[in-house]
Amino acid sequence: MNRRNFIRSGMLATAGVSLGMGSLLSTSSCVGANDRIVLALVGSGGRGLGTIINCCKINENVVIKTVCDVNRTKLANAIDKVEKELGYRPSKTENMQEIFDDKDVDAVWISTPEHWHTLATIWACQAGKDVYVEKNPTINIWEGRKMVEAAKRYKRIVQVGFQNRSAPYGFTARDYIASGKLGKIVTVKCYNMLGGAKFEEAPEAAVPQWLDWDKWLGPAPMRPYSPTIVSENGRGGWLNYWAYSGGGLSDDASHVMDLARMVIGDPGHPKSVYGWGGNHVFGGTRETPEFQSIVYDFDEFTLTCDNACATNYMIKTPNDIRQDKSRFPDWRNNATRTEIYGTEGLMYLGRHGGGWQVLGPGNEIVAQDGGVMPDAEHQMDFIRSLRTRKTPNGEVEECHRSATLVHLGNIAFRTGNRQLLFDPATEQITNNEQANKLARGSYRSGYVIPEKV
Repeated sequence: MNRRNFIRSGMLATAGVSLGMGSLLSTSSCVGANDRIVLALVGSGGRGLGTIINCCKINENVVIKTVCDVNRTKLANAIDKVEKELGYRPSKTENMQEIFDDKDVDAVWISTPEHWHTLATIWACQAGKDVYVEKNPTINIWEGRKMVEAAKRYKRIVQVGFQNRSAPYGFTARDYIASGKLGKIVTVKCYNMLGGAKFEEAPEAAVPQWLDWDKWLGPAPMRPYSPTIVSENGRGGWLNYWAYSGGGLSDDASHVMDLARMVIGDPGHPKSVYGWGGNHVFGGTRETPEFQSIVYDFDEFTLTCDNACATNYMIKTPNDIRQDKSRFPDWRNNATRTEIYGTEGLMYLGRHGGGWQVLGPGNEIVAQDGGVMPDAEHQMDFIRSLRTRKTPNGEVEECHRSATLVHLGNIAFRTGNRQLLFDPATEQITNNEQANKLARGSYRSGYVIPEKV
């Protein structure tokens, strides 16, 4: 047993908090199938906590040393949950810098609200940590380029939580299209047609004892606390605000468009976007739109996205179908489907399970492959990448290009439902200066993303 494994072998027995010999450990790489990998979680909501626990269950010698959250209630609950599921109590902190300074930690699992994703990822890379960062990885285009630069400069593995990039049925769909059987791609239609309700921001209130509001805001502008933004036990309403997210387009639609890009061969950036949107159904005080309809020009074909938070009759692929490769959803009212139109057939493609089916003349099913939710495959791919140093499926450059579709669509809406021309080489919008300002963003003192990462 080597020195690294010997030191870490007592981690479970000591509840993961008293290794005490971090200075002897290296985080430059995680080499060897039996080498223990030490993770830390930043952002302990239901999604982040559930995925990191499952990652430890399905991979050998993977443990959680520390959990970080500025929501003290969620933090305490997360520690209890890890103990219940994995049999040991990790340490806890409200300051993510303590994780970055900890030489025992190999990789950081970032599952904060979206406005923290880029800065936390860059800080982790600078500290020599590998990163798993949930979608959407960024809240503007410039952030994505900085994230890519940080991963390359510090030679870090950065896996983005676009889980469909590890879906076996996604690979077979890509192979089918690459074979030419679907013919030449004419257009790609992405749908994220979800339900919603009127959102009204609650009046400002005193910051509750369970929350560090300043740290939660982080890079975002300082503003009074409202209980509709952050929830003690739930997700909260931060997806309704531009300062913290890209709304529904960055939440679920980002998955749909990323998978669509992957199966058609990961084209580069579009050369233009036209976006329309608005809050014409429920109204209220939400900033992000209830409905958007977007067209991206990829020169030889278009990709469209219809994103709704107002169509309550549409349904995501049911969970029982997501876990059964032999079944397919009813595509007609499937809320998160993609339709890929070729000259020889139409492919229906599911997100997070559901598989794919190709229709030919007379609505005959000419090809298909079932598929299930690919969380486990994505988590295993991340751990393999840490140990082998091979590029992960959700590598940051391609995922940045998918995130850019989100940002372009939102910027087109925010600048008055316009058509924007985009230079793929410079990642600049060439016909609207206001749009370029939105593509860059601004940051609060102490939380600034540097020009040179």
